[in-house]
Amino acid sequence: MAHFLVTGGCGFIGSHLCDRLLERGHGVRVLDDLSTGSEANLDPRCRLTVGDVADPATVGQAMEGVSGCFHLAASASVQRSIEDWLGSHRANLTGTVVVFDAARRARGGPVPVVYASSAAVYGDGGDRPLSEGAPLRPLTAYGADKLGCELHGRVAWLVHRIPTVGLRFFNVFGPRQDPRSPYSGVISIFADRLLSGKALTVYGDGGQTRDFVYVADVVDHLLAAMADPVREPRVVNVCTGRATTILALAEITGRIVGIRPEIDGRPPRTGDIRTSLGDPSLAKVRLAVSAGTGLAEGLRRTIEHTGMQARRHEKKAAPVETGAAGIQT
Repeated sequence: MAHFLVTGGCGFIGSHLCDRLLERGHGVRVLDDLSTGSEANLDPRCRLTVGDVADPATVGQAMEGVSGCFHLAASASVQRSIEDWLGSHRANLTGTVVVFDAARRARGGPVPVVYASSAAVYGDGGDRPLSEGAPLRPLTAYGADKLGCELHGRVAWLVHRIPTVGLRFFNVFGPRQDPRSPYSGVISIFADRLLSGKALTVYGDGGQTRDFVYVADVVDHLLAAMADPVREPRVVNVCTGRATTILALAEITGRIVGIRPEIDGRPPRTGDIRTSLGDPSLAKVRLAVSAGTGLAEGLRRTIEHTGMQARRHEKKAAPVETGAAGIQT
């Protein structure tokens, strides 16, 4: 049995990773500030430390005695990186450097780190699938910080001999993505709004394309990266190689739910990339893993989970009583 640290383990992707590690018999330590994650997502067998990933003392303590670190803690909102440039930078890039530094100082030698990068490092790459060798032209502070994480991941190996693998996540979706959070992906928001009988907000003309990858497949990539025996700094796409427009996504989601979606058109958003499509070839060759869950199947699982959550909330709200004056008590 190995022990692993998962930063951001109470979040959407992190909690799924923790579940899988526990299934494999590993010990799991989690560091999360609960700013976007929820303790309710976490299996009670995990050991949780509530703290700041950019605080060296906290991260150093959490790193002690682990076999490896999955670094997923981040401020994942592009909009926040625009509005709170410095705060987003501290969470994303400073936090990553702190994790690398704690990994090199760990007793027993450097601890391997598998960390979350992002397709945002590419910027708007055009219509062709983006391979890892494509030009890196981030359009937002979030993308720039993720590119900085990759550069520091390279330095971590070249200077300090810390094994690192960066995974460039494309558009991850699945259960536990909170549709009410500004950090949420479009799929969880669409599913929640359709189940609530609301219109779907589409920015621009809806022709933007995205490469949607199901969270269970992302966990497969994370585990394969940690098991990778090659000790060199690597960066690998996590994607399907299949593009879907936002309008097509709305149609497919509506078909699964059984509702014809009403579209609420809005002006384009600042920093919104037109085309994002990844090339999964390197992951198949280097990590022997691929994203095998189809979009429709992943959507069905996500929508089923979203509907179950909505029913739970309704049951919790049902017992509320009202006083004589009609005021809730």
